[in-house]
Parts: sequence; C-alpha cells; structure tokens
Amino acid sequence: QVQLVESGGGYVQPGESLRLSCAGSGFTFSNYWSYWVRQAPGKGLEWVARINPRSDTYYPHSVTGRFTISRDNDKNTLYLQMNSLQSDDSAVYYCAIPKAAWTPSLARDLQDFGSWGQGTQVTVSA
Repeated sequence: QVQLVESGGGYVQPGESLRLSCAGSGFTFSNYWSYWVRQAPGKGLEWVARINPRSDTYYPHSVTGRFTISRDNDKNTLYLQMNSLQSDDSAVYYCAIPKAAWTPSLARDLQDFGSWGQGTQVTVSA
C-alpha cells in the first residue's frame, strides 16, 4: 500500500526557513517523479516543486531561488527546503506522486495524482 507522510510544517515569521520531509513507502520511490504542492484557503492547488527520477528539479517562478526540492532514495524521503518564507507561502503542503512510475503528472487537483500525503500546515506570519 502506497503511503506518503509529510512532516516539518509549522509557524514561522517572514524571512525564516522551514524544511519539509515526506517519507514514502509501498512503492519504488526512486522510480517516481515527486511533487510538492500546496493549497491555501480559498485557492486552487499550486505546485511548488517537482523532481524527476534523475533528480532534475523544476520550480514555478513564485518560489525559484527560495525553495529547493531534493530526494534521498536510500531513505525513500522527499524534502523541500523553504527559505525566505513570505506570508503568501502560507498553505497546507502536500507531497504527491503520479499514477505511474517514470511518468510526470499533469494533475491540477490532488485527486488527479496517484497518491498524496495528509499534508502539513505552513503558516508564515509576523
């Protein structure tokens, strides 16, 4: 059974940093594109980082230079280092994988991914 478990969220002030982790199990972690997505109240799902099985990374403009996604295939763990956090970064953050290995996802909603975690809340406020 596929399982993704996020951790590391919290309450920080603007300009501070957080590191999110996502532990995967029940699938061959190294073979999957992996995503960090977020959802703020009243807003749609926004992807903030993705990494392919070769560890190539991709970011939207809104987080480029501030967020870094990485993976440790030996630990089956996905990470998101978030620096210079802003109030607009406040959201529930989810890790997610596509429905099939080696294949990127075009998902626009969590339900379109193959699997996703329970989410971890990140709140950035003075």
